[in-house]
Amino acid sequence: MIAEPDPEVDDWRNDAPERLHLRAGDILLSSVISGRPKAALVQEADLPAIAVRSLFVLRPVKPLSAEHARLILAFLRSDTVGALAAGSSGQQHLGLSRLKALELPNEDQALSAALADLAAAGKRLGEMGAEASALAESVFDRSASSEEARRLIIATGQLTRLRSVAAAQLDDPDFIIRTRYPYPIALRWRNVEAQKSADDQDDAQAKGYEAVIKAAETLLGYSALLATALAHEANITCKAIKAFKQKIATGRGGPGFGDWQRILQQIAGAEGISSLPPEHPLHELALLLADDEAEIACQSLKTKRNRRAHGREYLPAVSASKLKEARDGLRFLLDRARFLADLQLLDVTNVVWDRHERSETITFRRLMGDHPVVPSENMRHVGPDRIGLVLYLADRDQGLHPLSPFLTCEKCEGCAALSLFHADKEDGALLQTSLDHGHFSPYRGNKRALRAVGLL
Repeated sequence: MIAEPDPEVDDWRNDAPERLHLRAGDILLSSVISGRPKAALVQEADLPAIAVRSLFVLRPVKPLSAEHARLILAFLRSDTVGALAAGSSGQQHLGLSRLKALELPNEDQALSAALADLAAAGKRLGEMGAEASALAESVFDRSASSEEARRLIIATGQLTRLRSVAAAQLDDPDFIIRTRYPYPIALRWRNVEAQKSADDQDDAQAKGYEAVIKAAETLLGYSALLATALAHEANITCKAIKAFKQKIATGRGGPGFGDWQRILQQIAGAEGISSLPPEHPLHELALLLADDEAEIACQSLKTKRNRRAHGREYLPAVSASKLKEARDGLRFLLDRARFLADLQLLDVTNVVWDRHERSETITFRRLMGDHPVVPSENMRHVGPDRIGLVLYLADRDQGLHPLSPFLTCEKCEGCAALSLFHADKEDGALLQTSLDHGHFSPYRGNKRALRAVGLL
């Protein structure tokens, strides 16, 4: 799209009018449209260059950030712009008057970051594909026998094949839930999957039904506790959150499926949520149960859970159709909650403050996937708030949101496994109950922190 001088030619043209000379930062759009519109950003390395007749040159009045330029390019390459062209079906032309009427997108850091991540992923996949093709084409580049060539291809291509297998698994929703969702949800889902392969059919259906109900309650509980912690951080509340806090502070019993459901139903209408940045994770949590289909699935699972809890068993034993109905409802809600795979659950275990850099080096465990034993990682954090040795939610922009004391991470007194706990009540006694396996014990956490957020 850019007419550049040919370095192999001795005499470069220098008679082009100044108005055709391009500058770094210019955005070029082809006026001839065949398929999707074509647009490009002029880089310093492209210069000197001039625009040819079939190009529109969009020159920013002030320098654009790389993120904003990426957003504008994505818009100019879209069908929205292509639909403005007129002409024959094979080749269409975009008129200047229609171009001038276009309203370009304003800067949006969240959308730009998402586009950048997608571009980086596409580039990485492209590099893998090119590597595999190059390897396949090189099979006879060496003077070797067919047997030797086969051995070399198998040996050198092993990593490429393993990448392909791993990528193919990500098309399996079960694999994504088990490996990429937050630990409590991923573990509960692993239990659901494990029950599918039990030997005794009747026993398998009863246990499978129980595993599905527990997984659904963990999904709702985890999501509601995230919403409560994020709402507290943003100084937002709703009736369901107030009722949950009151239940822990003064009630005889603790929260259950219905409490979690009401928090997720009401948080979307909480006063102040509309003023949060569009990339704030509370918006996605507010959409989890935001339509009739999600409400029906959630209510069906709640009814099944309550019948089970109150001893109202299906007779005869749980049927295959009832088990499938429950599993389908859970899978539907898990699919809607896929955004949780991007909201990383971090258990911070050590923090080192650098007074010269005014930053912190954080050591943490990433509690994503169905196993809590994971290697420690490090990251640097700069922000107005100091980081504590508690659970955090890392959003897509690596912003850290504290989850304590609504969610805590510690070893279970009963089984010694690293678990996530929330405050609970039984007969008026304050407990901590695990989201991932249901074990409970007297509350051992910081009661001052509970009092500070209204839970005591």
